[in-house]
Amino acid sequence: MKNNNPVALITGASSGIGLAVAERLNEAGYKVYGTSRRQAEEGQFRFSMIVLDVTSDASVELTVRELIALEGRIDLLVNNAGFGLEPAAAEESSTLQAQALFDTNFMGVVRMTRAVLPHMREQKKGRIINISSILGVVPMPYVALYAASKHAVEGYTEALDHEVRTAGIRASVIEPAYTRTQFEANNVPPDAPLEIYQSLRQTLKRVVNETMKTADAPDVVAQVVVHAAQTDRPRIRYTAGKMAKKLAFLRRFMPSSLLDSGIRKNLGL
Repeated sequence: MKNNNPVALITGASSGIGLAVAERLNEAGYKVYGTSRRQAEEGQFRFSMIVLDVTSDASVELTVRELIALEGRIDLLVNNAGFGLEPAAAEESSTLQAQALFDTNFMGVVRMTRAVLPHMREQKKGRIINISSILGVVPMPYVALYAASKHAVEGYTEALDHEVRTAGIRASVIEPAYTRTQFEANNVPPDAPLEIYQSLRQTLKRVVNETMKTADAPDVVAQVVVHAAQTDRPRIRYTAGKMAKKLAFLRRFMPSSLLDSGIRKNLGL
């Protein structure tokens, strides 16, 4: 028998923000299906885990088809899967590395959304929540490609929400700042490093490591996701955490020249 609880599908749910979101939604009464590129051990999580590669059309379509066959619907899609690059200049990444980053961080969102939307339209309701970053609002130097991928998610989500609202579906984007997860530890080094930036890269790593000491717990983001999923009047954008809220405020109300100077001073540029 199919359950009567709302069904949530969360990409990148084996750790960090995705895991925190899955646990919070599970507590909120959702039937949660998390995804990961690797097979999870049986009993490792309090929710169901599915092997899924968001960079593969076939993997995405198969997962959604099997979940619909199993549950009959998908009420909530949380696009969380993604990765980052170590602080580096824009020219230190090849076009292949840039394409790989976008293939996961942006095209993964597109693939999942395209696979799920027909079913949400058929059931005349649904929520799509995309995990972005405050860097998708306030780009910082030496994370140009990651910031660009999150700007893409921001623009895509806002346009999508306009398109699907009349079908009873809403799309929102969540914008956390630094979060205490293994995300930074798993950042990929630039594949075309230049000696001229070597010293600066080391300085930026120290700045990031120091900032991480006071970063938000992933549950801070998870609570915002649950609110966005359950509220009757969802917004398109939600910040998560004090730093993200402060940066979004400064972006909106501070003269761009002052914000620019503040960013450069903070990073020691």
